[in-house]
Amino acid sequence: MIVVALLAAAVAGKLARMDGATYPAALTRAAVTFATVITLTATLASTLTTLLT
Repeated sequence: MIVVALLAAAVAGKLARMDGATYPAALTRAAVTFATVITLTATLASTLTTLLT
């Protein structure tokens, strides 16, 4: 799942740069996207573990 989060972050950063954002703003958007994907994955894994046990 780390690979998917990294890919999503890279795409978010690239899209931010294409939209005219500065490099720090693009890195911030990429970091937020990475953290969001990891958080959603952890939440989903926790929920599925609870439901399946």
